[in-house]
Amino acid sequence: MLDHIFLTVSDIDRSIAFYETVLPCLGITSRLDYDGKDAPPGHPDLKGFGAKGRMFFWLRQGTPAAGAVHVGFVAESAAMVEEACEAALGAGATSLHPPGPQLHYDPRYYAAQVQDPDGYSLEFVYKSWQHDH
Repeated sequence: MLDHIFLTVSDIDRSIAFYETVLPCLGITSRLDYDGKDAPPGHPDLKGFGAKGRMFFWLRQGTPAAGAVHVGFVAESAAMVEEACEAALGAGATSLHPPGPQLHYDPRYYAAQVQDPDGYSLEFVYKSWQHDH
């Protein structure tokens, strides 16, 4: 299980605004700014996002490597996938595939995929079998 990821972005303010619009649709509502001067030399400033007491998605200013990263975010329902996709497109993302079943994986795998303003691939994913409790 992953604990966190750093995503290097070209315009930190633009990316913060984008993710502050999109991530709450997925229940990721916490924000934290970390000042790199309080860490070992060379540590970047970080802009964090999280939920349920955990900060796990961090942005840092720099030169993006768009093709190097694909991030899949958990959605709790197909409606949540659709809401996150719509919010992302409204905030400047480009559609890669619209919301729908991803039959090549599993008929119960419902997702949408977009590119954020830096070209990173983001997927909003609802896997019903992981939520049937």
